[in-house]
Parts: sequence; C-alpha cells; structure tokens
Amino acid sequence: MKLLILCGLIALAFGRQGFGPGEQEWGYVTVREDAHMFWWLYLTTAEVKTYEEKPLIIWLQGGPGASSTGYGNFAELGPLDLDRKPRDFTWVKDANVLFIDNPVGTGYSYVDSAAAYTRDNKQIAEDLVALMKGFYEKMPSFKTVPLYITAESYGGKMAAEFGLVLDKAIKDGEIECNLKGVGLGDSWVSPIDSVLTWAPYLLHFGAVDQAGYDKIESAALETKRLLEAGRFVDATDMWRETEYVVMDVTHDVDFYNVLKKIGNGYSKHSGKIIAKPSARDLDDVKLDILMNGDVKKALDLNVRWGAQSGAVFSYLSGDFMKANTEVVEQLLNSTDIKVFVFSGQLDLIVDTPGTVLWVDRLNWAGKKQWETAKRNVISVEGINEGYRKEVGNLGLYWVNRAGHMVPADNPKAMDFILRKLTNDYAA
Repeated sequence: MKLLILCGLIALAFGRQGFGPGEQEWGYVTVREDAHMFWWLYLTTAEVKTYEEKPLIIWLQGGPGASSTGYGNFAELGPLDLDRKPRDFTWVKDANVLFIDNPVGTGYSYVDSAAAYTRDNKQIAEDLVALMKGFYEKMPSFKTVPLYITAESYGGKMAAEFGLVLDKAIKDGEIECNLKGVGLGDSWVSPIDSVLTWAPYLLHFGAVDQAGYDKIESAALETKRLLEAGRFVDATDMWRETEYVVMDVTHDVDFYNVLKKIGNGYSKHSGKIIAKPSARDLDDVKLDILMNGDVKKALDLNVRWGAQSGAVFSYLSGDFMKANTEVVEQLLNSTDIKVFVFSGQLDLIVDTPGTVLWVDRLNWAGKKQWETAKRNVISVEGINEGYRKEVGNLGLYWVNRAGHMVPADNPKAMDFILRKLTNDYAA
C-alpha cells in the first residue's frame, strides 16, 4: 500500500496546473550570463499510461522576437485560442508540446544587460542547446523520448541550426537526447529567394499590374545588391523598404495570407492612416492583455511579456538577411535527422515559389533523385489539402488554403505532415 501511495505522489508531482486545461510545466534556464530563457511544456492530453509514450515537439516562433508561448500557443496550435476557447486541432491532443521563448529577450525570456542579446544564428542555436540541458535536468524522463523541432518563419532559420548544433552535442556526449526530426514551416532560410519572388508572385496572383511589379522588382534587386556586397544591415533596411513598396502598390495586401480581407484605406507608410485597425492588430492587443494579465498571474511570473522583443530584432539585423541553406545541407548530409519543409501557398512574406527555389538548389546526397521524384497529393478525408515530395530524409509540402501560419490556416494538412514527420505520432 505504501508503494502505491508513493507512485501516486510521483505522478501528481509530474505536472502542474498552469493556464488552461491539462498538466503543464514551465521554468527558466540561464543559458549564459545575464541571459534567461523561458520554456512552457504542455503535457499531452492523449489517453496514455505515461506521457513519455508520445513524442516531444518543440515549437519555435519567428520574428526574431515573436513569442512561441504567446503566438504559437494561443494563435496557432496550443489547447486554447485567443478567446480562451478550446482548439479542436491542438497538437497537445497527440504530443507533448514545448514552447520556447527564443532568442533571449523574446516573450517572457529576458536579459539583464544589452551585451546578452544574441547577434547571430549560431549563438541562438547554442543558447537553445543550453536550454535543453536545463529542461532535461528538470524533466529527465524525456531524455529518451523522440524529439522533433518544429518552427515557423524566422524560427525555421533558427531551428535548422539548432538541430545541427544539438546533433553534434549528442554525438559529443554533451547531452542525452533523442532528436529525430526538424520541421521548417514557411521558413526564412533563404531570405533573398523570398524577396526576389514577391513581384512575380503578386503579378501572377493579380495583386499588382506591370507598373507595380516594376517598383517591387527594383527594390528587391537593390536588396540583393546590398546583400551580395556584404552590407547586411543595409540589406535588412532595404528589405523593409521593399515591404513598404509592396504595401503601397497593393494597398496593403496581407503579407501572411494574400486572401485575408483588408480595408480600403491608404498605406501606412504613405502618410495616410488606415480607416480601421486590421484583425491582426486587434489580435496582437488581445494577446498582450492575455499574456501580461491572466497568464502571467497563473504562471506566477514577474517579467513583462514582450518588453524586450523589439531589441531582439535590432541586435540581429546584421544576421537577418543571411541565408542558412548550408546548414540544411549539413543536416541532410551528415545526420540521419528528418528535414521537412512546409509552405502555405497563400503566404507572401515567405512565399512558396521562393521556398521551392532554395529547396531544389540544395546540394545533398539525394539531389539527383530529388530532381526526378514524383510530386504526390496530400489527401485528407478525400480532400486535396496540398502536395508533397519526399526523398530520403527530405520532404517538401505545398499546403493549400494556408498562408504563413499553416497550423492555424489548414490544421488537417498540418496534422498529415506531423504524422509523416513523427511516424504517425497519433496512432
């Protein structure tokens, strides 16, 4: 009887009541001096004897400076949406989901001094490995659980390098971890390929005429020139200017989903004020209230969510436009890790044409086979949810009816991709 009571106590101690349904754990890891990274784990609500029966999936947000615990959690794939209502397609139903506020300074993560902000992608990856060491100290039973790193936007650039650095740390015996795959969603892996395809994408979509195309193309080519000249901060500034040109000639097309309804006001940068705020702006306000109100109180945190997020981007402006395709090639050539790339076809900021360009250029062992591989349909319940191409450990997924936020826009296609990545985690 004493043994049974003891086991019960251990089970109860495993997870806490955080914010929303299910058991959770959260905490900080000091990844470097003055650099404190926050993580928030949702333990799966699947009917299992132990949580370790299901994989551990990390979600990294983009930006850099966008919060995984905020945007990824409440706007895309966590158990509750922004209105605190249960989400039908939450990943937590089938997996343990770990949200990380990364890089340091993002969301609830924070730094004690400006010197502690990250300056490049390699340092971000090293911080994430340090975070995982601290996480496994708190949750040692997850060391052998299959781990998958998934991400969106700039998070994909970080995820690729994180996977490579983590794989090396595992091989060097620095960390015990069962890393199996990396999922790169609408990822800023080759930024210039995205920028250079904005004009043709919008022209073929009918969002601009030839005159608008020419203006975007001119700005995009100047971004490329600065990048190739090694003027990386200037290239980032020119990328922003190119965005302004797009907003002007399209009258504010939604960069994250070109089919989103937009107002008929004038562009923000033209000196005119849009008549009413967008739904996205209103959601940002709603999220800020939530994260700095009830969530912060429930998790007993004394840090203001998002207070340092703007600085995160500023300190990474010199790294922002640099490509990371070589890291993806290393993942494919020197590890047995699965690399899945997925792209919402209605996304503009990291458009599908640009993504296909850099994926097709990858130099890896399966390149020749990739060139002639057949593209198949993503079929879910008899509906075409997109297309897929798979060779060896590389998979590319075109997702229909989805923009930048694939998990929220087309959860059925996302579920299909996750099952492929994790060998049918929900089975």
